[in-house]
Amino acid sequence: MTTQPKDRPQTPAETWRELRSGNARFVEGKPLHPRQDVDRRASLAHAQRPLVAIFGCSDSRLAAEIIFDVGLGDAFVVRNAGQVVTPSSLGSLEYAVGLLHVPLVIVLAHDECGAVRAAIDSEAEDATPLPVHIAGLVEKIVPAVRKVAGGAADAPVDPAHVDTGFVGREHLRNTVTELVAASEMISDAIAAGTLAIVGANYRLFEGRVETDIVVGSV
Repeated sequence: MTTQPKDRPQTPAETWRELRSGNARFVEGKPLHPRQDVDRRASLAHAQRPLVAIFGCSDSRLAAEIIFDVGLGDAFVVRNAGQVVTPSSLGSLEYAVGLLHVPLVIVLAHDECGAVRAAIDSEAEDATPLPVHIAGLVEKIVPAVRKVAGGAADAPVDPAHVDTGFVGREHLRNTVTELVAASEMISDAIAAGTLAIVGANYRLFEGRVETDIVVGSV
């Protein structure tokens, strides 16, 4: 079995504090690269007990373990384009909460998101139809586009007048809300105080993770 340090974070608040400290080191250019040695690798060969589950965008610039300066076995990472809730992503997060007992789920969005941009462009009057599987992801972001754009629900959108940052933030909040509503396991853990969800935005240039929405106690 994997042994854990005695000072390992246990609560949602302790875990979020640990993750924010790691991100601060990354922003300052002083990462510790913890728990990445041979001994750590060997200790994880037969079991895992991650600190956190991170549900983020697949964007190549959003490498969660690097951003939070954590090591092997620390982060259970689920990613797809635009961090869109799907049966597979929800099932993976339930596995982290129900079987691995993580105390924290981070939903990690970012600026300059291609999936958000595609969702905005898809609502233009002259939009080119997207490939079917890409469209299936993007359609989950469209409600955020429509809320930010305003106007009639079926009216074309002028992409030049829709702020991608506002859409990304709205979609992040929708995603967190959907996770809680769609999973009884997750909502029960939050109610019990053993789990919290943090929705956060990652700033590509600064490397900083900024809290946007919190469900539970951190």
